[in-house]
Amino acid sequence: MNRARTAVLISGRGSNMAALLDAAADPAFPAAISLVLSNRADAAGLERARAAGVATAAVESRGFRGDRAGFEAAMQAVLEEHAIELVLLAGFLRVLTEGFVRRWQGRMLNIHPSLLPAFPGLDTHERALAAGVRLHGCTVHLVSPGLDEGPILAQAAVPVLPGDDADSLAARVLQQEHRIYPAALRWLAEGRVGPDGRLRDAPCPDPAAALRNPPDGP
Repeated sequence: MNRARTAVLISGRGSNMAALLDAAADPAFPAAISLVLSNRADAAGLERARAAGVATAAVESRGFRGDRAGFEAAMQAVLEEHAIELVLLAGFLRVLTEGFVRRWQGRMLNIHPSLLPAFPGLDTHERALAAGVRLHGCTVHLVSPGLDEGPILAQAAVPVLPGDDADSLAARVLQQEHRIYPAALRWLAEGRVGPDGRLRDAPCPDPAAALRNPPDGP
């Protein structure tokens, strides 16, 4: 099977990266994690990836202060060196330029810790608690030039419980992130994701199943 060569971009410990590595360890999975790339050479996730036998690289963003184009050109060179076909952002704490996003349009995913379009940007759990919402969650979306605005591919919701603080809520959301990100990568690698984020050839005859995202079945 021709597995899509995939890069995971991180800035820290790489929790979602680890979930993706676990999924891709199955030789029947349609994507292979071929590179983990960070904008920080000291990112803990790099060592985790190396221990799993995955190629790693770092392009230090602090070495390109005021030169976003130069930083992204250096990243692009690394991605091309590794013949990358798909890019996944997993806690990558850099805002990408429109030019870089357009280059990877339809082939780049991001996971965000809120039910977009609610709470784009940072501090999502604190903001959800401050807003008094009863449901919170996470979203996988195709990356577009606007911040956290791309077409939504998958979402998962968790209840906000009495006594929750940002840490307890984040931990429950993270469990769902680890569930839906590998599923979304599978769909993208299989060529089933349309430009609007909807799945091709994914009939859902059971109305109840339509409320589960990702739905059960193929």
